[in-house]
Amino acid sequence: MLKGSQTWVFANHPVISSTGVVGGPFEKNGNLADDFDKLHDNLWMGQDSYEKAQRVLIEDAVDIILKKTGLKEEKIQFFLAGDLINQITPSSFAARTNQIANLGLFSACATSMEGLALASFIINYQGAEKIITGASSHNASAEKQFRYPTEYGGQKPPTAQWTVTGAGFALVSSGINETKPHPRVTSATIGKVIDLGISDPFNMGGAMAPAAVDTIERHFQDLQIDPSYYDLIVTGDLANIGRNIALDLFQQKGLKINEDKFNDCGLLIYKKDQPVQSGASGPACSATVLYGHLLNQMKKGVYKRILVVATGALLSPLSFQQKETIPCIAHAVSIEYM
Repeated sequence: MLKGSQTWVFANHPVISSTGVVGGPFEKNGNLADDFDKLHDNLWMGQDSYEKAQRVLIEDAVDIILKKTGLKEEKIQFFLAGDLINQITPSSFAARTNQIANLGLFSACATSMEGLALASFIINYQGAEKIITGASSHNASAEKQFRYPTEYGGQKPPTAQWTVTGAGFALVSSGINETKPHPRVTSATIGKVIDLGISDPFNMGGAMAPAAVDTIERHFQDLQIDPSYYDLIVTGDLANIGRNIALDLFQQKGLKINEDKFNDCGLLIYKKDQPVQSGASGPACSATVLYGHLLNQMKKGVYKRILVVATGALLSPLSFQQKETIPCIAHAVSIEYM
């Protein structure tokens, strides 16, 4: 049901039954390599373009879920996915492969939680029994589209972030017959588009932080709960710059969020000696960290309740060329292990 103005509460607690998490060579050397199901040795992945390689990431992730569960594609009702590339072609072409009824999504780097929120809503109200949802990105395809091809070797400022090469997908189900504890989706807060006038495409964290804070504040207002309810509040890809801005905004708004319990996927995925400037970004950033590392931590008992707030910058090469500022969005999903 709708609670407050922007939050869905899922009384039936849809289950995250299985996951598939795939990464590239940079992620293979990262901080969370052990939490990936599969890691590729190069960016090409046997393809002749980076966009086709990104499609392979998605296909791999879906295939891993099907193999883990023993399910066939025809047992999955819907496929909800998105990415950064024009017309979300990697996701659509992967849907052409798996032949699952498809709903294409776009919230930039917030797509992972848009998909999980919508999948949970559909499952909660008996619109389906099984849905696969997730998001992907590829460092070289994103750089080529939004900035400069990697071969160009352009220098980046300290505020820039490194797009994750990866795909994180989950099977969301009704969990009617589940008796053992599982990660369950209990609520989701859908964000508003926030634009405070930043136009620098190399400062995504700064641009997205106000949207993240707005959604987090709304989540607590709608549900009438305290931030201490969660063991961890984690944003998608604010990275170092954006996280610090978010902490300042929390203080200004009087939101008492424990700094030690507020982290960012863009700060978790890579090692400190990897040259990623401010941190990681991309739709696969929150998708791989959640469906790999964070759910593994929940299963180990490290966290019981987490709030995942994926953040997205809704710019395009065309909007940037037309001197537009960067509108941003954040979607929050509450996951509890029970």
